[in-house]
Amino acid sequence: MTTTATASTRERLLDAAAELFYREGVGIGVEALCRTAGVSKRSMYQLFDSKDAVLAAVLQRRAASTEALLLPPEDDGRPPRSRILHVFEQLEAASVKPGYRGCPFLATEVELKNPEHPASRVARGAKQSLTDFFRTEGERGGAHDPALLARQLTLVFDGASARAGVGDETLDGLTTATVGTLLDAAGLSGPEAR
Repeated sequence: MTTTATASTRERLLDAAAELFYREGVGIGVEALCRTAGVSKRSMYQLFDSKDAVLAAVLQRRAASTEALLLPPEDDGRPPRSRILHVFEQLEAASVKPGYRGCPFLATEVELKNPEHPASRVARGAKQSLTDFFRTEGERGGAHDPALLARQLTLVFDGASARAGVGDETLDGLTTATVGTLLDAAGLSGPEAR
């Protein structure tokens, strides 16, 4: 098999897995995954040790695109408060798109219930990156307790994405208003923080 054919097979498998795992959950079987991707089980096992490895690879690939979607550019000149609110504006915009099912990293961790699963480790890393972003911006903005603020913001993000993902809540400004209150309480208010 040529390198191009292997890459193509791998990409088809990862694309199909990303769609199926997000839409149906991580319990999708290998048969359904391979059928959707148009690859044989043999090909899948030549590329990945297991379905668990496929799931971990999907999440690893998705982490970069999710970060690019949610986080503002590194040196965009905006103050920390605005940069934090940007994340929640992006969440609100994503939550109204057809097929939105919430945060794929949180959903994976909840479904697997196994912190040692390879996909859980990747998901936890992606969630930690978001928390780290919040902490860094909190520090830059002079928050009273940046680590606590970061944990609170991650909880708001996860709760909002989960409720919107199951259709229980529309976010229309709800998260940005909630986050604004948290930022005020944390000391990220005033003209220099806006």
